[in-house]
Amino acid sequence: MGQKINPLGFRLGATQGHHSLWFAHPKKYSEGLQEDQKIRDCIRNYVQKNMRIFSGVEGIARIEIQKRIDLIQVIIFMGFPKLLIEGGSRKIEELQMNVQKELNSGNRKLNIAITRIGNPYGHPNILAEFIAGQLKNRVSFRKAMKKAIELTEQAGTKGIQVQIAGRIDGKEIARVEWIREGRVPLQTIRAKIDYCCYPVRTIYGVLGIKIWIFVDEQ
Repeated sequence: MGQKINPLGFRLGATQGHHSLWFAHPKKYSEGLQEDQKIRDCIRNYVQKNMRIFSGVEGIARIEIQKRIDLIQVIIFMGFPKLLIEGGSRKIEELQMNVQKELNSGNRKLNIAITRIGNPYGHPNILAEFIAGQLKNRVSFRKAMKKAIELTEQAGTKGIQVQIAGRIDGKEIARVEWIREGRVPLQTIRAKIDYCCYPVRTIYGVLGIKIWIFVDEQ
């Protein structure tokens, strides 16, 4: 069996950067990690509850966190920022209040910024949300995968691989189905590959979606 490794961690320092930038004392490192997770969960929950969902997609590609002694800077990269920006600065202030309540950040100031990304369907998280929405609506998994690949090709990527595992279509025995289009060189470190793993809850149980997108080669 091949030894599996997360493609993002494998490329750290080469083509991939960190999504969290901060320093901490070794004894407080775990607290910092948990704080990051709370921030990300709180933002995702807020977006899910309050936005008119656009075709079943929240549109959050990634959330970057930078921490200083007196400031926590959160940058949300969104494919469809109008979901959050439509309410003006009031929505963002409300989101900041929610995150601060969750954190009890004390003296540290929290600042949230939203950045729009071009070609949202070229990002695996947004694509996985799209496939999850299709599967929840009882669309055939093959049709959902092919539609996702079409959307990615329009975004101008060099290759994509989509994998769905679990009780697909409600079958009794769980299985893994995958489809690949173009090149996905997982062994090449200089190849910039975006990856995400996304669980989706259906009436038959939990399915796992994995997406690898080959963006470019350096």
